[in-house]
Amino acid sequence: MISLSKFKAVDFYRKFPRDLTEASVSGAWLSIATALAMIFLFGMELNKYLTVSTSTSIIIDNSSDGDFLRIDFNISFPALSCEFASVDVSDALGTNRLNITKTIRKFSIDPQLRHKAIEFHSEPVPHVIQHGDEADDEAVEGSVSLNSDSFAKVSQEHPILVVNFFAPWCYWSTRLRSSWEKAAKIIKERYDPDKDGRIILAKVDCTEAVDLCKRHHVQGYPSIRIFRKGSDLWDDYGHHEHESYYGDRDTDSLVKAMEELVSPTPLENQKPALEKNRPAPLTGGCRIEGYVRVKKVPGNLIISSRSGAHSFDSSQMNMSHVIGHLSFGKIISPRVLSDVKRLIPYLGRRHDKLNGRSFINHQDLDVNVTIEHYLQVVKTEVVTVKSSHESSLIEQYEYTAHSSLAQSVNMPVAKFHFWLSPMQVLITENPKSLSHFLTNVCAIIGGVFTVAGILDSILYITIRLMKKMEIGKNI
Repeated sequence: MISLSKFKAVDFYRKFPRDLTEASVSGAWLSIATALAMIFLFGMELNKYLTVSTSTSIIIDNSSDGDFLRIDFNISFPALSCEFASVDVSDALGTNRLNITKTIRKFSIDPQLRHKAIEFHSEPVPHVIQHGDEADDEAVEGSVSLNSDSFAKVSQEHPILVVNFFAPWCYWSTRLRSSWEKAAKIIKERYDPDKDGRIILAKVDCTEAVDLCKRHHVQGYPSIRIFRKGSDLWDDYGHHEHESYYGDRDTDSLVKAMEELVSPTPLENQKPALEKNRPAPLTGGCRIEGYVRVKKVPGNLIISSRSGAHSFDSSQMNMSHVIGHLSFGKIISPRVLSDVKRLIPYLGRRHDKLNGRSFINHQDLDVNVTIEHYLQVVKTEVVTVKSSHESSLIEQYEYTAHSSLAQSVNMPVAKFHFWLSPMQVLITENPKSLSHFLTNVCAIIGGVFTVAGILDSILYITIRLMKKMEIGKNI
């Protein structure tokens, strides 16, 4: 058995008797400075250990989300009717998707961008609408011509008022004219306005009664609207309650549709007195929200007025809009995004760059104005380390945006040009080792203590030499 005295021989840290040590003022100050230096350096090392460090690299886009990219948006158009608002997508490969509806929702809004709680659903427009014989030039005048002054009076005199809002220059209005007048004449003969009066067909020339057409938010020609007495009131959001007719436009189809309108309406022997008119508020618009999936090639997202059986006056189209939200890729939950931003503060600053911005065209100054946005999209991947054997991948698309308002000879639209970079930014979190941290702490303590010991020795010897020189002694 090893004796205790032999075991003490391996002691690296031999002690001096207290009587053989000497304390000094300089040593005390140096010890305090050493302790403060150790605390300061330890704090620096701890902060470095707790701070996440990352490395950034640029690589070829090898996305794991396939060949398609999702675009989410919420855009409000104060002067675009939901009735004809269309969302289209095209790309450099020749893909053209018109009037996307499956993933799109529309809400009628007022000029203050407040929307009705009920989602707007327009009646489906047939791909081919039947018209009458457009070569029939027989002079038939069966409908009543209305203007801003006579509209309110006539709408209160008949339970049902069906109005053809048209424009003389419109091709579709010209094709409808003959059938409309013939149908109006037949209805007038069957339901004499003086004896029956349950229904009457009328027409409004929107090139003359401009204000009347604007009040009813007529943007496509011809627009056949059905007004019912008693329910034809303006609601709080500025929308006129009416129905739109989307069926065939030949004489027989029009007469049949009018008969179906009249059948549930009781006969009135006496016409009601003209009620007090309610002032018409400003015209409403449309809020379009949803998402589309596009190929990862340069392309366009276009919002415009579209119909296969209506014409539009481009000088009256105002595509001003407010972008509530526009982003690319999967939507990251706020909690995940907050955690990632805590690790990488600059991430996410440009994934919704256009959110909350307004692009307004004042039509009294410019007409036929197309509003275009040019978006350059770059993908950023963040690899975070949860443990030594587990990591997570977060994908975020960010973009830069440049917008312009320009006059065009074509129909005004709101167009978003997007271009996806073939490169992507890869941000990787660098893991921190606890053993490396402890090693650095030991190095700090040992290094500071050793350096302080050397300084103390030098200082002690220097002071002794100075004292000896003062008393004139030789070394």
